[in-house]
Amino acid sequence: MNAPSLDPWGRIGAIAIAVVLVTLLAHRLLRPVVLRLAGFSTFLATIARKCDRPLQFALPLVALQIVWQGVPDDVPGSSAVEHTSSVLAIAAVTWLIAAALQGVADAMIVQARRIQTQTRVLARIGIGAVLIAGLAFILMTFPRARQLGASLLASAGVAGVIIGLAARSVFGNLLAGLQIALAEPLRIDDVLIIEGEWGRVEEITATYVVLNIWDQRRMVVPLQWFIEHPFQNWTRHGSELLGTVFLWVDYTLPMDAVRAEARRLCEASANWDGRVCNVQVTDSSERGMQLRILVSSIDSGRNFDLRCEVREALVDFIQHRYPQALPRMRTDVAARLENDDAAPSERTAESA
Repeated sequence: MNAPSLDPWGRIGAIAIAVVLVTLLAHRLLRPVVLRLAGFSTFLATIARKCDRPLQFALPLVALQIVWQGVPDDVPGSSAVEHTSSVLAIAAVTWLIAAALQGVADAMIVQARRIQTQTRVLARIGIGAVLIAGLAFILMTFPRARQLGASLLASAGVAGVIIGLAARSVFGNLLAGLQIALAEPLRIDDVLIIEGEWGRVEEITATYVVLNIWDQRRMVVPLQWFIEHPFQNWTRHGSELLGTVFLWVDYTLPMDAVRAEARRLCEASANWDGRVCNVQVTDSSERGMQLRILVSSIDSGRNFDLRCEVREALVDFIQHRYPQALPRMRTDVAARLENDDAAPSERTAESA
């Protein structure tokens, strides 16, 4: 009498076992490929390693949910098996999401150790929210506890909306911090120009960046500002830098002598890296011409010192060797004297 009722479960069990074995085999085959592809990025590799084990349980359980959809309702015990499988699948997916969040947090800590405390707090909040949601979905699978699960999920959603509206700027900065940690437009010790201020990145927190200005002031800039506004990063891919020195001189200054002196000054300076030392006439007017001396150094601090050295030395060079080539106002003195001499006779003739 019971044999016919066992036949459907024999077929269902065989199908379920086959599905589990196929998903486990697929996980085993695709795992090294995914890890190899994710290995090109520290961020993705960290997340992949965290999600590896929970994914091994989540894939078969999610696949079984598809199998149970094809089981007829009149099969004895099918509802209990499907319900148990649903609870396990929800728990596995919750574990997977929590592991992914933890992987994101670990990756951010690796890339930006200055914000590890804030990152861990944010990750714990996210994991807590995922666990609450998972528990609510599990309770909703039980008929008598469905209302409790819905209430728990609704209260968590309302609380999340209220907290999000109350701390919109805070979460905006936290998301901006995540973008900065991933894209790395700036890092500790980078030299930045922000609104005309030159400074070095001293500290990066979860909500703001501290810039050490050259005169020892500190500029505190919210992280969201870097996402919404352009800024200069002088050390994005390297610290090498070109600097300019501008001088206004008279047209009588010989350019070959200035080029030779600029080259001699650069070669004698410890702040020059040997790459660039050029002198060019970049502008001219009725009073004189503008020289641009382009010099290079290994970093911005040395380049600033080199520019000052070259500027001071060239001014001194022109003063001593070619004083007539300093900027001056040109006037026709002879014509002025003739006009002054002719003025008395003209006034006498006019009076007569």
